[in-house]
Amino acid sequence: MPRHFFIYPLLMCALILSSAALAQSVEPRPGWRVVKTEQSYDELVESVSSSIKAEGMLLVTQASASAGAKGQGITIPGNRVIGVYRNDFARRMLDASVASGIEAPIRFYITENTDGTGTLSWKTPSFVFEPYMGESGGQLKALASELDGVFMKIADRAVGSEN
Repeated sequence: MPRHFFIYPLLMCALILSSAALAQSVEPRPGWRVVKTEQSYDELVESVSSSIKAEGMLLVTQASASAGAKGQGITIPGNRVIGVYRNDFARRMLDASVASGIEAPIRFYITENTDGTGTLSWKTPSFVFEPYMGESGGQLKALASELDGVFMKIADRAVGSEN
């Protein structure tokens, strides 16, 4: 049997595995902040949760496909989406643009890297609210800018890089 019959399947397996490894990480993209940390995934989840409270915000939603999979006896890399907001921001947002209400709460995404460390990612509030800016007379832009700072403070505190 020719050698290529053996080599081709090995190359395909390597390509599939390398593609799967790439899909396991969150990479920077327009409008996102991505912070890879040395903290374990579990430590980062706890750190983000406590940082949200310390910055005067509320953890209003959370979901985790990895926790759900674990309940079914399946192990996948850790991931958690944490929705963060506060009612005074919600009222200001809705006053500026009712349509923008679909975007609240704004979310952090915590993912587990192949080495067990965690990555913290989020779409900046300015990016999230950008489609609605034209209907708010500048109110939403000001709110989004304020929230950009709040989210950055939460992230800085969570990853230990507070100014």
